[in-house]
Amino acid sequence: MTQGKGTFKISAAAAPYIGADKSREERLKAASGAVRLPPADFVLLIFYLCHDPDSEVKACAAASLRRLGVPFLSQLLSNPELHPRILDALVQLHFNKPELAPLFAAHPMLSEKAARFLAQKGIPAGAGPAPLSETAGQPAPVGSVGPVESAEPAEPGEPGEPGEPGEEEGEVDEESEEFQSKYQMAQSMGIGEKIKMALTGDKEWRSLLIKDSNKLVSGAAIKNPRMTESEVLAIAKSTVQNEEIMRVICANKEWIKNPQIRRALVVNHKTPLPAALRFVGTLSEKELSILAKSKNVSSVIASQARRILFSKKNGK
Repeated sequence: MTQGKGTFKISAAAAPYIGADKSREERLKAASGAVRLPPADFVLLIFYLCHDPDSEVKACAAASLRRLGVPFLSQLLSNPELHPRILDALVQLHFNKPELAPLFAAHPMLSEKAARFLAQKGIPAGAGPAPLSETAGQPAPVGSVGPVESAEPAEPGEPGEPGEPGEEEGEVDEESEEFQSKYQMAQSMGIGEKIKMALTGDKEWRSLLIKDSNKLVSGAAIKNPRMTESEVLAIAKSTVQNEEIMRVICANKEWIKNPQIRRALVVNHKTPLPAALRFVGTLSEKELSILAKSKNVSSVIASQARRILFSKKNGK
């Protein structure tokens, strides 16, 4: 397999996940790190998928490359034949892990460019490896990934170029490292890339891009076919600024069958008033009573709730 300036040998175990003829689901599975391969094959597969034509596969692989843990990388760096381009990418992403910096500097396949990059960071090439921590010395599980300890991970759109950045149920944890890495990737994306990712991305991408300041991007996220009712409910309860998002929710016959979503739409100030008034009539008497006294909704909504409540009580 030839990629960029280098030629890579793909093992039979990694081959099922590489190539345009392989299914997107299998490539996503591999890009997320959910395959078990020997360390050298695993990292080569992830590196290759960082250049996949599908933006979600590419982004997922880049995040996996960032998440490689110290035990795994320590084991990987014991291979003296590690490909220079892969080594360069790992240097850029993980140089500031104290257990790994000496291993990078002493590796026989370190390129001149990577050596200069390390020297700029105060790590001279050829430096002997420092004693590893007790954790780092343990063998890593095959295909495992660990947390990224770098405070400022690079963006490896082209992982082989050190120092040159490139490009479901339940709530999303926005403090998680994976969410944060996607946030960082989004900062370097163009509007077109964001729209594509909003339309096709996973739950974390949807949660991130639904809040994008560009209404084309946030509007695309709500139209993602993988959007779930739990996500829609969270959006309907939020202070979303894009009224188009609320119109899309109101027009979706399946979503508005959910009484929780209807109630959230009624009290959200960004919901188009005609739709909000229509949904008021579907609320229970208890909800109407609360709404009629609420100071957190428009007077029109509160008045409508009082009228419906009055009619229901007089009709008994």
